[in-house]
Parts: sequence; C-alpha cells; structure tokens
Amino acid sequence: MDATDAERNALAEESRTQAASGFGLQPTLMGETISLRPVQPDDFELLYAAAADPLIWEQHPEPLRYQRRVFAGFFAGALASGGALVVIDKPSGTVIGSSRYYDWNPDTREIAIGYTFLARNHWGGSANREMKRLMLGHAFLFAKVVWFHIGATNWRSRRAMEKIGGKLSHEAVVESNGVAHHYAFYRIEAPR
Repeated sequence: MDATDAERNALAEESRTQAASGFGLQPTLMGETISLRPVQPDDFELLYAAAADPLIWEQHPEPLRYQRRVFAGFFAGALASGGALVVIDKPSGTVIGSSRYYDWNPDTREIAIGYTFLARNHWGGSANREMKRLMLGHAFLFAKVVWFHIGATNWRSRRAMEKIGGKLSHEAVVESNGVAHHYAFYRIEAPR
C-alpha cells in the first residue's frame, strides 16, 4: 500500500530532523577566495593580529576587544564554544578573522551565526559575503532558520546583514559578562 502525500511529507521531515541532530558546528568550508576551518589553540597570535585594530570594534557592544587581555577572553570563549571557525584568505594564507555557529536548537532547527569579525583590509569586498554564503550553505543542510545577533548601533554590520538578505525580527537587551547590551536580531530562512 502506497503512503499518502501527508505520510511521505511527515517521513521526509522526520528524516531531516534526525539528520539535523548531527549538525557539525565546526566544518571546514572552502570558497573561491577564503576558507574556514575549526579554531585551534595555537591560532591565538594569528587571530589576535587580525583583531588588534580598535576600528574593527568601534561599533561593537564590546569595543575593547582589540586589547590583548579582552581578546584573550573572546578567544577562550571561541575555543570552548565548539562552533568557532578561523577565516583564511586563500591567496595569501593569512588569518583574517573568525566567526562562529552557536545556539543550535535541533528541535526547532534554528542556529545562530555570529561573533564575526574581519580585518579591515577585507571590509567592503567579497570576503564577508563569501563567508556568510559558505556558513549559510552549511547551516541550511540542517537548519530552517539562521539568526544573527548584531549590536543595535553597529550600523556597518546591520547594513551588511541586510545586503545578504537578513530580515530584522526584533531588538532585545542581552546580558554579556554582567553588562546589558542592546542587540538587533536578524533572521534568514532556508530557501524553499
């Protein structure tokens, strides 16, 4: 006896949900001009060299992240997260930034991408667009929705998010290290 369309759809959804529970939060992703790979403990100096520019953090909720001791806390969190990636410029082999998958919810099939920064010499070009394309492509193998939490006054990142199709959902206050920060929550839904 053939299954009805509803039964087939339910089985397909169950299969996707089971596959989603195996979401790899630290893939290696290869693009044309950049690659992403899991962050490793010995990446600190290379990543800090990319992050030590105060202008990278001027609109960020944590604007002192360019300082070595503050960045050390960020880096420790990246290692502990199990979802952090290092961004490498393929032509030069240089570490140019990082990003992270976090807050994976296999029940709702939602994930967040954030904690992202790029060295300023890679702003305004294709690096951010390619990084987000690679990370979204991987996420949508498992997730239905990807969230981005951006500092409410980080207009540069908010414009970049809107350019890649992010839709503002809401704003909220989020506490981090005992300090309340205002964030804008953007979402991108999986292509149908």
